[in-house]
Amino acid sequence: MKKKYFLPVAMLAVFETIAITLWLTKDNLFYLFNFSYIGLSIALGIFLFIQNYRHARRVTQLLVGLYMLVYLGLICGENMQIEGFWYYLFTGVFEAATIHYAVAKIFGPLLFGRGWCGYACWTAMILDLLPYKTPERERRPIGWLRYITFAASLVFVSALFLAHVENMERIMFWAFLVGNLLYYAVGIGLAFLFKDNRAFCKYICPITVFLKPMSYFSLLRVTCDESKCVSCGKCKQICPMDVDVTDNSRKRKNGTECILCHECVKHCPKNAL
Repeated sequence: MKKKYFLPVAMLAVFETIAITLWLTKDNLFYLFNFSYIGLSIALGIFLFIQNYRHARRVTQLLVGLYMLVYLGLICGENMQIEGFWYYLFTGVFEAATIHYAVAKIFGPLLFGRGWCGYACWTAMILDLLPYKTPERERRPIGWLRYITFAASLVFVSALFLAHVENMERIMFWAFLVGNLLYYAVGIGLAFLFKDNRAFCKYICPITVFLKPMSYFSLLRVTCDESKCVSCGKCKQICPMDVDVTDNSRKRKNGTECILCHECVKHCPKNAL
């Protein structure tokens, strides 16, 4: 097997291991299907990227994003948003959203950083269709807003439990529907206001509160071969998350926000990334 295909095979192996482990420990065939499907989708996207297919990331983004939004969310009625995570966490059940968060947003980022944001997020799946793929304005110092939305989600679910509200599962389903509509509305509005498709991800998204600290230690990172770099600045101009990928240190500017979209890699004239 050629060395360049190691990453898609390794990623598939990771998800297949999770799939089989959860299938056997939870005695539920769904987990085998769920994580096998996600692993295959991610591996396919990486394979297509290696083959220089320009829409490789979009393929994975649509396969995973639509699966989680339409099938798991709308058809199965699972709240895969952060409210669903709090709900299952408070009920002490390691199912659905808690497993999803553990794999994709809490422990998974130690391996693949914020790859979730680049390849699987159903909110970003829509926002990436907007015209401002490259930020046209400087980043605003308002990232603290994400902590407000994070706290609001926690307070919302906590209040439901403290009030002993009935039909919690039904409420979680409606919270999923309303929450997604709000995310899309705010995300699209911010994209046009700041001329930046990823403004929602940078300033509002509560999930990043989990992702950022874990992504700092990510094994999969875009690095720069300084002997090849000519400091043309194209990677910084094209990066949707304003990451300074020419700095190989973990303290590089916006380093925990890299979504592994590899736009910098594709546009580097010297193949230094």
